[in-house]
Amino acid sequence: MKREKLDIIYEDKYIIVVNKPSGLFTISTDSEKYKTLFHQVFEYLKKKHKSNKVFIVHRLDRDTSGLVIFAKSEDIKRKLQDNWDNVIREYITVVNGKVEKNKGVIESYLKETKTLLVYSSKDKIHGKLAITEYERLESNKLYSLLKINIKTGRKNQIRVHLNDIGHSIVGDKKYGNIKNKMVNRLCLHANYLEFNHPITNELLKLKIDIPKEFLKLIDNKKI
Repeated sequence: MKREKLDIIYEDKYIIVVNKPSGLFTISTDSEKYKTLFHQVFEYLKKKHKSNKVFIVHRLDRDTSGLVIFAKSEDIKRKLQDNWDNVIREYITVVNGKVEKNKGVIESYLKETKTLLVYSSKDKIHGKLAITEYERLESNKLYSLLKINIKTGRKNQIRVHLNDIGHSIVGDKKYGNIKNKMVNRLCLHANYLEFNHPITNELLKLKIDIPKEFLKLIDNKKI
């Protein structure tokens, strides 16, 4: 198996933060055991020292790119997860259509069908509360570039919420189902994390660039 080079954004003896490419599973699934970001980080750390371990703190959808945190011990993993509500998680996305509002908040209770499709409901008892904030950064006649801040971390939350307001994410075959010839991926990117280090309590602010294919959709002069 070909070893992919990790895009490491931050690393110390307690944690490692990696930029996950689109199309790669964060952790293993029934259909894929080894071609995952977790396995790549595991191999990288084992190569440094055979006693090294790795623990997943959170995950991204397969088609979402961006920052993922791994812990190097179970204790560090637990500390990060116990404080997860205080972590600032921002995403950049390109959606179909021109979003008229400069800012907005989308709130609903998410439920999941037997076919694993997530949808919004008003069912406070059986649904899981999901809150998504968005800010329009740029737009043209066909697309809008948005900054997303999630207050909850529900499965497919951003994808469902943006589709709910009539602006599905470009390249989202599951929610929106609008084909786009200009990009061959889901235009959702976790580009910013802000959290206190689990040991030193230092405030870490980690930011990565917006993918070029996102900017091409917005800057395309032919639109």
